Amino acid sequence: MGSFRQLLLAAFLLIALLLGGTALRAVLVLERLVAQSGEAADRALALNAAGQALAARTAGMERTARQSLVLSDALLRRRFDEELRAARGALQQMAYGGLREQDFVRWRRQVDGIVALLQGPAESALERERQVAAEFRDLDAINARLLARGQALVEERDRALRQQLDAERTQLVWQVWGAIALAVLLAVALGLWLARPFKRLQQAIVQLGENRLDQPVDIPGPSDVRRVSQQLDWLRLRLTELEADKARFLRHVSHELKTPLAALREGAALLEDGVAGELTPDQREVVGILRHNTLALQGHIEALLRFNAAAFEARQLQRRRTDLRALVQQQVDAQQLQWQARHLDVQVQGPAVTAQVDPDKLGAAIGNLLSNAIRFSPAGARLRLQVASGPDGASVDVRDEGPGIAEADRERVFEPFYRGQRQPQDAVRGTGIGLSIVQEYVAAHGGRVRLLPSDRGAHFRMELPHAP
Repeated sequence: MGSFRQLLLAAFLLIALLLGGTALRAVLVLERLVAQSGEAADRALALNAAGQALAARTAGMERTARQSLVLSDALLRRRFDEELRAARGALQQMAYGGLREQDFVRWRRQVDGIVALLQGPAESALERERQVAAEFRDLDAINARLLARGQALVEERDRALRQQLDAERTQLVWQVWGAIALAVLLAVALGLWLARPFKRLQQAIVQLGENRLDQPVDIPGPSDVRRVSQQLDWLRLRLTELEADKARFLRHVSHELKTPLAALREGAALLEDGVAGELTPDQREVVGILRHNTLALQGHIEALLRFNAAAFEARQLQRRRTDLRALVQQQVDAQQLQWQARHLDVQVQGPAVTAQVDPDKLGAAIGNLLSNAIRFSPAGARLRLQVASGPDGASVDVRDEGPGIAEADRERVFEPFYRGQRQPQDAVRGTGIGLSIVQEYVAAHGGRVRLLPSDRGAHFRMELPHAP
């Protein structure tokens, strides 16, 4: 069986032969018609645009004229003069478009009358305002007649062009329909023949993307498709090996590092308790430093394991319809003791928004943002969580009133194990993986998490697209 490229090239060549003659003749006809109608079309477009501009400028003239009379405002009068100049420019464009000069005489007289009414003492301003309103109604009628005349001129030119097109179209129609019918039959036959292997390729790619690596990839079809199938199956095997290597590496790290670290920690604790004899103050200080750094190193290792576990789990979503507002409220309730201990005012706002998400993983992401906000918020501050929905998807905003993110940290705030400059004084220094885990989980849903500008505190937004 030939390759996909060869089959596709043969199909395209056949379609080109079928449509080539028709296209060549159509091009020649179009070139002639375009040459004849180009100038007329430009004039018609200019006429329509000028008519619309005239109507808009007239509305602006009426608004500023009446307001200037009622408010006696010189600035509004200058705006009226600007609108009037623009309206006269539009009128000149209509003249270029083909309307006759005598069509504009009454318009100019009407405008001159309106300008005259704008002059006068302030005592008669209200009476003149009513007269101006009546004059503008008459001016609108004049505009309508000008637009109607312009439209009639455009339609007349359009009819002439259509007559020419109809004469040529009749000759081309049968040839075009015949070529289209043959091309469609060929395209349908080729599409049906290739649809099945390409659909299976798509399913195989989705299978790999969802980390379902236990099913082999074997797709029949043209030689190109067969090669892609073999490469996808090779990729499946490599991913399987990499996942096994990663799991094995994490197990080794956990065993080879955590076990001796635990022994070191216990040994330091025994020395600190005086089991091996009373320590001097200097020795006790050294033992304290050793114990502190052992605990810190163990915390880093556990954070690394948690981050890698989160990155692995993020690729295995279990989506279901979830109320995002209820999910946010659930996380707020779960951390109630923490924010109540700091006397925070935690508010959940927004409507009930339903989305196709993994509630466990997205809940963990919301929980991390909330935990950070609680940790950085001063006692008695307010913390807001806002759920919203738009045409592109749903969003969850978390705002706190803490010290915020330093400008130097904004570009790196989502990097694993990066900790910013502004750390709370009364809390244990964090590991720097919370926001990285948030980013992993949100990215797995096809969304993104951003740090937005804020006058006070930090403002994070999770954006989730509509999921199928």
